[in-house]
Amino acid sequence: MIILLGVIIIFVFLIIIFYKQINLNIIVVDENLNGLSNADIYEPKFAINNESKKIYITATEGNFINKNEVLLKDNVRFKSNDFSIETEKVIFNRTDQTAKSKTKSKFMSKNATIASDGFNIHDKGNKIIFYGKSYIILK
Repeated sequence: MIILLGVIIIFVFLIIIFYKQINLNIIVVDENLNGLSNADIYEPKFAINNESKKIYITATEGNFINKNEVLLKDNVRFKSNDFSIETEKVIFNRTDQTAKSKTKSKFMSKNATIASDGFNIHDKGNKIIFYGKSYIILK
């Protein structure tokens, strides 16, 4: 009788453990599905090339808008030997090698920091225009 009671307790204990494990697995799968985005590219990397320098562009994800344009999102960074720009959304034109953003941006170089409401990079990175309220700190 005691052996039968012990087997029943162990059996119930095993059922509870397996039930908890199955529920944990379902929760993990649901969290992974909720975290999926509709990005076309994960961790995209591009470059703007001109005669004197290269500007490397990275982001967390991107979506193709058309044949030439890509919307880069989340932790977008432009980096060259002379400066870096950080923002959250940029439309990058791969053919023209231009970029434009209407989100808060931060430009940093050895001699200056510029915070703005957006920017436009054209002429293969030789010209950068900052938009909206902009603050410049010269060092």
